Amino acid sequence: MDSEDDVLDMYSGEDDFYSDDYKDSDNDNDDDDDDDDGEPDYGFVEEDADDSAMIASHRSQKNYCVLREEDIIRQQVEDIERVSVVLSITEVEASILLRHYHWSVGKVHDEWFADEERVRNTVGILESPVVPPSDDTELTCGICFDSYTPEKIVSVSCGHPFCTTCWTGYISTTINDGPGCLMLRCPDPSCLAAVGHDMVDKLASDEDKEKYNRYFLRSYIEDNRKMKWCPAPGCDYAIDFVAGSGNYDVSCLCSFSFCWNCTEEAHRPVDCSTVSKWILKNSAESENMNWILANSKPCPRCKRPIEKNQGCMHMTCTPPCKYEFCWLCLGAWMDHGERTGGFYACNRYEVAKQEGQYDETERRREMAKNSLERYTHYYERWASNQTSRQKAMTDLQQLQTHNLEKLSDKQCTPESQLKFILEAWLQIIECRRVLKWTYAYGYYLPDHEHAKRVFFEYLQGEAESGLERLHQCVEKDLLQFLNAEGPSKDFNDFRTKLAGLTSVTKNYFENLVKALENGLADVDSLAACSSKSTSSKSSGCSSKTRGKGKGSSRTG
Repeated sequence: MDSEDDVLDMYSGEDDFYSDDYKDSDNDNDDDDDDDDGEPDYGFVEEDADDSAMIASHRSQKNYCVLREEDIIRQQVEDIERVSVVLSITEVEASILLRHYHWSVGKVHDEWFADEERVRNTVGILESPVVPPSDDTELTCGICFDSYTPEKIVSVSCGHPFCTTCWTGYISTTINDGPGCLMLRCPDPSCLAAVGHDMVDKLASDEDKEKYNRYFLRSYIEDNRKMKWCPAPGCDYAIDFVAGSGNYDVSCLCSFSFCWNCTEEAHRPVDCSTVSKWILKNSAESENMNWILANSKPCPRCKRPIEKNQGCMHMTCTPPCKYEFCWLCLGAWMDHGERTGGFYACNRYEVAKQEGQYDETERRREMAKNSLERYTHYYERWASNQTSRQKAMTDLQQLQTHNLEKLSDKQCTPESQLKFILEAWLQIIECRRVLKWTYAYGYYLPDHEHAKRVFFEYLQGEAESGLERLHQCVEKDLLQFLNAEGPSKDFNDFRTKLAGLTSVTKNYFENLVKALENGLADVDSLAACSSKSTSSKSSGCSSKTRGKGKGSSRTG
């Protein structure tokens, strides 16, 4: 295989390694009216969006749609009406069917037309009453066993008679028990007839109706396989997701971005498995144990871990143990003194170490130390980019609420012509997110795949350098124009510079994203091509050497 520099040089030429088909690879499904301008897209769109939506308005929504409460209600009603019309049943019965089949209209149609009778019996939509209607002037309630006039007796499709008071109590109790009230059945223990929302509307209190309607609305999202609530605290928006694009990152109107597949924060281009392992590692005790193993030793008497925080080898365990021992050999300190090397050395330890008595212990300590240092290296950079991203979001908010208007006044430029600054900040926020997760990717990249690691670190370094230049430009260079007394002739140059840095940084990160999503497979293909090329050259040279004819005088 070629050298590391050769591998990197093959990617650093002026021709873009990443093919144009990437520009159209994401989000083939189009659920909205956004125009595709052919730009490479991994989370940004060029559109006049409401600034208050921040990142959400600039992230592509081609494969998902954000639903407000009124949108959820509208879609829910439309599905109920569609099933009601196609199956020629009431809307109450249609809603019962849809809830049972997780709000899948297609599933309802398939099951119904395959075996209508079975579906009716399973769901509890009876064609004829179990208890035939009675002409008696008084009927007995099946719960309280009191007699009532027919006007005060209510039944569902099964015909079992219960008084309105008992119905109200039964419905109220079930609603207060939780969302299970949506699958309410007839109070008769032997009856499976379903109780629809019409009974709730007629008999429940206003408070219970509100609870029931809330459960009913939430079931449309929580039982639906292609919809999820936004996991951000306090957010009531839902996401209607269209599978098939391969990109699971979505952005809610509340500005929170998350992964549809695992509901963790958005982490493209890193897969959900890697993110899950990384989050678990950050919250687990494994690194605490590594730190203890690398930086402490157990007291020879009580076995509690002790950290050495001063230069002397004389250790004293904390009360109530108070055992005094040597840090190096863990022997009793009373056996130490000038003859063993004094307070800052231990001859006994050196002799034992030469004899190999501490090899396994030292090996374990060294492994723990290396593991801890490696984890710390990646975690600090992961956390640092998260902090930088949050700071960038705060700075963008500050720009939108105060500085944009101020800059517009001082530079005599309409705010509509200052959107290049907003786009730069949005690019920074997105790139910080991507860069943050590349450190989790790098941590789990196998050490033996050396070529991939070299290529990954090259791409990551190029992207990070571009991002730092962009961040510095929009964060510091902008200040001179905000603090200027009047219009500056250099502002147009600043516009050109910032727009150029934004474009270049975007290209760097598109390259990085595509490479990681491909599993850095291009390194393998390059290695294969390089190997073939080397083999071809070698065989050519061999044939020339053997030929000793006219071909031997040709130059390569």
